[in-house]
Amino acid sequence: MDRTDKRNAGLMSLIKRMHGVVENVDIEKHRQSQDHFGALLGNSRDVIVEDVEIAPQRSNEVAIHGEWIYVNRSHMKKYIILYCHGGGYSTGSSLYARTLTTKLATSTSMDVLSFDYRLAPEHPYPAAVQDAVQVWNYLMLLGYGARDVVLAGDSAGGNLALSLCLKLKSERRLLPRGLVLMSPWTDLTASGKSHITKAKIDPVLNAAYLQEMIGNYAGGQDLKDPLISPLFGDYAGFPPVYIQVGSNEILHDDAALLYKKLLKDNVCVKMEVFRGMWHVFQMSPFKTAYEAMDKNAEFIYDICR
Repeated sequence: MDRTDKRNAGLMSLIKRMHGVVENVDIEKHRQSQDHFGALLGNSRDVIVEDVEIAPQRSNEVAIHGEWIYVNRSHMKKYIILYCHGGGYSTGSSLYARTLTTKLATSTSMDVLSFDYRLAPEHPYPAAVQDAVQVWNYLMLLGYGARDVVLAGDSAGGNLALSLCLKLKSERRLLPRGLVLMSPWTDLTASGKSHITKAKIDPVLNAAYLQEMIGNYAGGQDLKDPLISPLFGDYAGFPPVYIQVGSNEILHDDAALLYKKLLKDNVCVKMEVFRGMWHVFQMSPFKTAYEAMDKNAEFIYDICR
């Protein structure tokens, strides 16, 4: 084991302990712990946070809370990032996601909108997808074009970003400029071998947790439905996609299999595997996380030229 591996092993041990503090059997306490974590580590003098309430436009819609993240300096306003937070579809929020959205806004100098979609088990599939479509429509009403928006998300949020894009495609609507996915959860059937091969080293996720989240969100549903497991979607005509994943996470193959699927469907896609890293390592306040965010920014700059 070289110096880098030793350092990463130490970091993984720390992350495992921290995750144990945040994770809670009581789902409401789990959500509160995550929000506390986001408030603690998501603060930055470089950004301004502005709350927004997205009003329902149709009878089947609900009011959705969200927040805009702006860099506290002159910056480009033409393109924006729509961010879908992670949390297994049962936890997470825009506040929790500040550990990522503030970094994303700072590295890209673009405005970022994150939103609190309804969570399972109180609101199982398709509530989150419906809410994502509502927020997309809100941006279109504000005057943004589809090509002015980059979709981004982590974990279940990566799933939601893909599902939103697949939904838009099924309705023959214009698609976003591109997608940025961090440790995306793409396959709720857990067909990837890494669910077994990485089980002992993943410091964040385990099979029991994923099964609970699947039951909350998609119990009784066809898990191969592309809006539930985007791995099984048709990606012909999709915009460019950039995927980041850690080498030590059980969702490694969720990313790798998606990458192969996108290549097969002739999508411009790039995937980077970060050695020794864990699930959504970009949340952590250390060098590799910031370097990964800079790579996200490079991809976004390239597609926004």
